Amino acid sequence: MKIHEYQAKQLFAAAGVATPKGIVAKNPDEAGKAYADLGGSIAVVKSQIHAGGRGKGTFKEHPQQRGVVLVKSADEAKANAERMLGNTLVTIQTGADGKTVNTLYVEQGLNIARELYLGIVVDRDAGGPVLIMS
Repeated sequence: MKIHEYQAKQLFAAAGVATPKGIVAKNPDEAGKAYADLGGSIAVVKSQIHAGGRGKGTFKEHPQQRGVVLVKSADEAKANAERMLGNTLVTIQTGADGKTVNTLYVEQGLNIARELYLGIVVDRDAGGPVLIMS
């Protein structure tokens, strides 16, 4: 089963795991409103596709646009959303064809000391789930 980042964070929050506040956006106006509703001075607009490497990925239609972007205003969130939604994000995991971005996750910006990646995959050789962290 593949789920998007925002769906995983909703599951974590429902289970009582501390997660940053975030809002799903399906169009540029929703992205701008999400920034305003989060109420901070910075937010992260994140493309939601089933592939890793979104932060370093770029769009076929807008080669300077990354798949994950820090923004400092509602207008900036909206402008980035316009270049992301409906366009093709190419990452190290998508191959040259890329994947179309139909959903964004606008998440509150946080002052972090370090960032970790956590994933769970089914390993057929091990006969069950394997936790990957880096």
